[in-house]
Amino acid sequence: MKLASLKHGRDGKLVVVSDDLAWCADATTIAPTLQAALDNWDQVEGDLRNLATDLGHETIPMLRFHERMAASPLPRAYQWADGSAYVNHVALVRQARGAEMPESFWRDPLMYQGGSDGFLGPRDPIPLADEAWGCDLEAEVVVVTGDVPLGASRDEALAAVRLVGLTNDVSLRNLIPDELAKGFGFFQSKPASAFSPVFVTPDALGDWWKDGKLHRKLMVDVNGKPFGRAEAGEDMTFDFGTLIAHAAKTRALGAGTIIGSGTVSNRDADGGPGKPIAEGGVGYSCLAELRTIETIRGGKPETPFLKAGDTVRIWAEDERHHPIFGVIEQTVGG
Repeated sequence: MKLASLKHGRDGKLVVVSDDLAWCADATTIAPTLQAALDNWDQVEGDLRNLATDLGHETIPMLRFHERMAASPLPRAYQWADGSAYVNHVALVRQARGAEMPESFWRDPLMYQGGSDGFLGPRDPIPLADEAWGCDLEAEVVVVTGDVPLGASRDEALAAVRLVGLTNDVSLRNLIPDELAKGFGFFQSKPASAFSPVFVTPDALGDWWKDGKLHRKLMVDVNGKPFGRAEAGEDMTFDFGTLIAHAAKTRALGAGTIIGSGTVSNRDADGGPGKPIAEGGVGYSCLAELRTIETIRGGKPETPFLKAGDTVRIWAEDERHHPIFGVIEQTVGG
């Protein structure tokens, strides 16, 4: 089952979307918003699935689904917590700046709590007031949970996953060092994120969702050129069950909590840093990682951060090369 929110007020209007993303059906008689559906999942899931079946059989009124009319499936959320499950990415960034990599990073996930009071739609522009801030994309996988009890185990955490999707977790890289130097985490350097047009139930992903990981390539284009084709199911040190359980160690998580994987990152086949697509590698899911590798190899970064007018495109495909979650397609400052 695929769910989306058409732009409508602050919290959108819930629709069920066809598997091919061509059509949708109004679901507001079942739940007015996706958050309302998540709050009452046990009561409404069956009705939503029946609606999805009817949509697939074309036995109910249908509307064309236009991704440009979609908000993020959750236009705002009670909680957005982003992990860093691909420790390869963390190790490379720290290596480039000469910082030691604590061994504990391989055992204990990194996670920060992001702003969740308003997300960008999948086709909304990325606001950027100053190019000197170092605007970067971060292509990630996300899950949305139901209620997760305090102290949940990994298996309990995985059982609470209701939906899977993608995000562009925008970062302002040049603001990060001063913020982290204060010892109090990100704030100004992490503006609003955008999410894929649809979120998908894990069962609808079949074998692509296994062991708490999405096993598909995360496709990233920058300015119309292939930039990243990393395998989301590979080199993921912490699966989503582990990330959710980490977040729930000292607090219960409310329905509608979004948990991010962090930047998807693959090592090269020889075990070394990933290579650009043009060099036969799978590329990258953020500019910072490429700049890091440029620094390691040549002493300084060569690739600039995003500037006004640049475009970013993020998606994942099925076997027929059709987007599974729709496409995040954004222009900087456009």
